Amino acid sequence: MRQILTDSFGREHQYLRISLTEKCNLRCTYCMPSDGVVLSPKDHLMTADEVITLAKLFVENGVNKIRLTGGEPLLRKDFDDILLRLSDLDIELSLTTNGILVDRHLETFKASNIETVNLSLDTLRPEKFKLITLRDQFKKASENIDLLLNEGFNVKINVVLISGFNDDEIIDFINLTRERSIQVRFIEFMPFLGNRWDRSKLVSEQFILDKVYAAFSNSTRLPEPRNLISRDYKIDGYLGSFGIISTMTNPFCDGCNRIRLTANGKLKNCLFSQSETDLLTPYRNGEDILPVIQKAIWAKRAKRAGMDTFETMTDPKYFEQNRSMITIGG
Repeated sequence: MRQILTDSFGREHQYLRISLTEKCNLRCTYCMPSDGVVLSPKDHLMTADEVITLAKLFVENGVNKIRLTGGEPLLRKDFDDILLRLSDLDIELSLTTNGILVDRHLETFKASNIETVNLSLDTLRPEKFKLITLRDQFKKASENIDLLLNEGFNVKINVVLISGFNDDEIIDFINLTRERSIQVRFIEFMPFLGNRWDRSKLVSEQFILDKVYAAFSNSTRLPEPRNLISRDYKIDGYLGSFGIISTMTNPFCDGCNRIRLTANGKLKNCLFSQSETDLLTPYRNGEDILPVIQKAIWAKRAKRAGMDTFETMTDPKYFEQNRSMITIGG
């Protein structure tokens, strides 16, 4: 096996996130620009066969985990076919969804041996849900979370915290873990094209921990895996746990093993990278794309695509050169 997925810092990239679509049935303001996005033409998007072929290529070269994302991946008409075909690979297979359509695909989840489902849910209050998503779907999302739990899936709830909007719900979310074996993951609000990020909206890791320590006297820090995504904690006696994804104030780039393939076949070696590597065009032209992948991985910077300070990370001249989150795939 050629070590094409090892970068110049010795990081081995074993985790591939594949975006299946740029479309979504919600309009979350931190993800979707207020005036929408220009969608890629259909013939510029990966077909199901191309998704499978490229996924196999990455697995042959060291990837052992694939997560399907979007947009909203369940919107793809051939989603079930893609999921079932990917389940034949020797990988851990998972997905991230807003949960609205989960009940329609539950049997496919089971047939594909999906064990973990990540759901994006930024508030526990229906009126706030409608405000941030511009859709009245809180009841459906909540019901499908319960459905997944009742069916024995591992459920992770992703919460993007925004100051003045949902930072008053931190303890409410943690209390969800009291009697349910779920993991809540608080995500620092990150700047992307069109999401109107500014410093005042950031809810930091330290702010979250201060809230936790003020409310609970019995929290425990859980062991950290080598390729951590979140720093995890547990309230003693609670069934579930919670974590913090502190990309802005305390990033975990040293152990990063993640790469992303966008719906239109572009490889991003970092979520924040302004540059992308087109894999779909050379693949369709019959070219060997392994050297292309290797070059892209080797070029990965040590920290946040070269934005190694908070100041550069939050400078619009950098982050506005990136895509909007909805077209990256998270």
